[in-house]
Amino acid sequence: MAVRAIRGATQLEVDEKEHLYERTRELVAKVLEVNGLSTDDLISVIFTSTPDLVSDFPAAAAREMGLGSVPLMCAVEIAVPTALPRVVRLMAHVETAIARDDVRHVYLHGATALRKDIAQ
Repeated sequence: MAVRAIRGATQLEVDEKEHLYERTRELVAKVLEVNGLSTDDLISVIFTSTPDLVSDFPAAAAREMGLGSVPLMCAVEIAVPTALPRVVRLMAHVETAIARDDVRHVYLHGATALRKDIAQ
């Protein structure tokens, strides 16, 4: 088994707690699904959000979906004036036999613009 990092991002339509939770849960679930992982494979997850998202912590949504025993951290992205607004990003550290080149990173909704080469 190796330790791999998996990136992902999603964009919200509005800064509302339930919408933040919905999009965060969708992102985490998709990362696990497309990489054939379970929550037991997670080592830790770092979430970031753009400075315009203040309704709640993305990690709170992840805890609600059963990641309570996984170390989770939230941080704010750098406030770059031209950055895409209302974006939650994650970097999940996992234990897996997946080769580095076979790891599938996940970009959803408007965040597909961040990585058009690999967006779903």
